[in-house]
Amino acid sequence: MKILIKNIRSLIQVETVIEQKVSGVEMCKLPCLENSWLAIENGKIRAFGEMKDFPGITDWAGLTVIDATDKLVFPSWCDSHTHLVYAGTREKEFVDRINGLSYEEIAKRGGGILNSVKKLAEASEEELVQSALKRLNEIMMMGTGAVEIKSGYGLSLEAELKMLRVIRKLKSLSPLTIKSTFLGAHAVPAGTTKEKYMDSIINEMLPRIADEKLADYCDVFCEKNYFTKEETVKVLTAAKKYGIKGKVHAEQLSHSGGVEAGVECSAVSVDHLEFVNDNDISFLKKSLTIPTILPGAQWFLGLQNPPARKMIDAGLPLAIATDYNPGSCPSGNMNFMLSLACVQYKMTPEEAINAATINSAAAMNLSETYGSIAIGKQANIFITKEIPGYSFIPYSFANDLIDTIIINGKLISPLRH
Repeated sequence: MKILIKNIRSLIQVETVIEQKVSGVEMCKLPCLENSWLAIENGKIRAFGEMKDFPGITDWAGLTVIDATDKLVFPSWCDSHTHLVYAGTREKEFVDRINGLSYEEIAKRGGGILNSVKKLAEASEEELVQSALKRLNEIMMMGTGAVEIKSGYGLSLEAELKMLRVIRKLKSLSPLTIKSTFLGAHAVPAGTTKEKYMDSIINEMLPRIADEKLADYCDVFCEKNYFTKEETVKVLTAAKKYGIKGKVHAEQLSHSGGVEAGVECSAVSVDHLEFVNDNDISFLKKSLTIPTILPGAQWFLGLQNPPARKMIDAGLPLAIATDYNPGSCPSGNMNFMLSLACVQYKMTPEEAINAATINSAAAMNLSETYGSIAIGKQANIFITKEIPGYSFIPYSFANDLIDTIIINGKLISPLRH
């Protein structure tokens, strides 16, 4: 299939030389091409340029032409942190928080992660696949083209394997590019000790997961009452022996050493970061680890803002993801995440778009194929409705501004369920 998009008001995030990530002051720059065209062939970006230099069409066979007058073309969003395989919702906990209960208090009453663990245990693999497919289709129609999905609602060998096998099946069923993360160290299940559960993660789960090639990454929830910095290092070190790279849930509810653990273990990313301090920023500056903020979860839980502005000003390559999950962020809308980042953290639209494209691609090791408009990259893009410019995306929050979705070089029709 061939697609030609012409008369584009602005082609966003164009690259002639592919960048792995953008950091610090460079995040303020967003290269765009005005009054432009874009050619797609065999699932890849083939060429682009200004309309005044358009070479014309010599081969019409199999060609779809789209007129994008007054519309913008973006590379698809990359969502590098989700938990979108789950069974059942948790709106009762939402009401509990409104009534004054804290995250920790809800967890002690059997809510939180262990609530999702109970519901997942009761769901079949096929039920999990079908519900997750709906969520994947939902985020695709909101502009996401690549996504990471974590396990972590299993907390036993068989249940974690079940989740990871569901994610593997989703990779074959969904047109989106999916990265899989093992998050066995999400909480300690009821009826055992942390020592016994750590032993199961390291000596039972990781060998099976590695043998079946079920995970691209291994993550740990490094947090008070969950897993310590030392335990995080222990799990990630064990995963590294199987060739599985690390990620860390870090500094979300308190300062617990997650950033230091992630940097020490050469983690691909450290995520959340509400309680990051100056020492953490210094550690990150000396590493290749991508700091990733999750505005939806911070906003939904009413947590303090992560120091996003300080991290960018310090020269770091900040990324944005959704944390789509049933408890703390029941939304995979990356457009809304950009709005939150701009309004709450005072990130510029340019910084937010860089964080949701190039840098979030880097947080999934996808910089070579996703995150920008570049020749040879995967043709995962979206075309907006008629809008004046890219700042209108975070400005016009909660509005549907996307007109056309193209994934793997194919037009995606609106999906009905």
